[in-house]
Amino acid sequence: MPDNHKKSHHGAHPSTAVLTRGFNPHLSVGSARPAVFRSSTYVFSSPEAAERAFDLTSGRVAAEPGETPDLVYSRFNHPNAEILEDQIVPLEDGAEWAVVFNSGMAAIMTALLSCLKPGDSMIYTVPLYGGTQGLIHDLLEPFGVRCVPVMAGRSDQIDQAIASTAGLRAVLMETPANPTMVMTDIRRAVAAASKLPERPVVMVDNTFLGPAFQHPLQLGADIVLYSATKYLGGFSDLLGGLALGNDSELGKKIRVKRGLHGNILQPDECWILDSRLPTVFLRMNRQSKNAQRIAESLVGRPEIRKVYYPTLFDDPEQIRIRLSQCDYSGAMISIDLHGGKPVAFEFLRNIQLARNAVSLGGVETLVCHPKTTIHSGLSPEEMVIAGITDGLVRISVGIEDWRDLLRDFEHALDAAKTVQLSETVPSK
Repeated sequence: MPDNHKKSHHGAHPSTAVLTRGFNPHLSVGSARPAVFRSSTYVFSSPEAAERAFDLTSGRVAAEPGETPDLVYSRFNHPNAEILEDQIVPLEDGAEWAVVFNSGMAAIMTALLSCLKPGDSMIYTVPLYGGTQGLIHDLLEPFGVRCVPVMAGRSDQIDQAIASTAGLRAVLMETPANPTMVMTDIRRAVAAASKLPERPVVMVDNTFLGPAFQHPLQLGADIVLYSATKYLGGFSDLLGGLALGNDSELGKKIRVKRGLHGNILQPDECWILDSRLPTVFLRMNRQSKNAQRIAESLVGRPEIRKVYYPTLFDDPEQIRIRLSQCDYSGAMISIDLHGGKPVAFEFLRNIQLARNAVSLGGVETLVCHPKTTIHSGLSPEEMVIAGITDGLVRISVGIEDWRDLLRDFEHALDAAKTVQLSETVPSK
């Protein structure tokens, strides 16, 4: 049987390294697991150590191999952040560093602002999470960055945009796209970016599939971004974000910007998130299996115009991308219901086990209406381009028994059918 989990970090598999590296029990009175270190400031071992710590924190000098500088102030770093960042690295194939933030949006914003300045250009794929698109329109464009949208999955258009966009400094891809699941060829975009004299930084929002099912750094990307609120946290009870990569200079730039913005994740949340890492693969595998069974069972329901799920792709290029860069298909499903918003709302009103809420990746199943919630800030034209219709419903599948969830959705579809039928009956 092949070994699908590469050994790394002193020969240990990721599932071992996440429990054993980055923490010395002797520093926590022998505690087997990390404690919570709630401190705002730290005592220096000497004046020279203080000077060195500030030089390193500001990015003025580089750390020597194996050097562990004194901590300065919790806006810059703290023990729980260091432990979390060290322990999450082996879960992301190809990563050498991680930087933790107080939300996924903070991770995206800080990574982009580490690479972009007024007058620069960036390319981003659409559809895109509504919050990220809001960041582009409300911060980056007024800041003076030219932001060029390109349809996700259209490799030829992405190639052309990369080749023809003057001053290109960053390429941001979200794959699969939120909420239509369209996949973008990461390796091909990296190849196009590598042809430029000054290579732009390639970033991938990997929240939907990673780190379990898609490995952008192994495909040549420079930065992988996560809303750690989702699958990494897994219980819908904390906010967090992460940026990971393998270029130490890029990691240093992001860390310095985080210190400037003050958007590091707090100790308690770092401690909670660190405790969730050993079960990420277990949870995501269960959720993915549930989602595939449910998605494939919903195909053919008369109330549904289309089921969006990677194993149901019918476009040959999308099938090729899925097979070439994803281990499994993940736990996100979207369904487009006949009858638009009234039918979608009736479906949401009648779910009983699943919950009508935004966000995703928790152990519980969550369902939402993207057009009126997470993507409500998009213009009508952007909605059309993104394929976000009045009848689109997004489902984040949890770890419940998939048969119970399927019955719940079938019950809600039966209720929604009454609205569809009433709309087809002519009025007297």
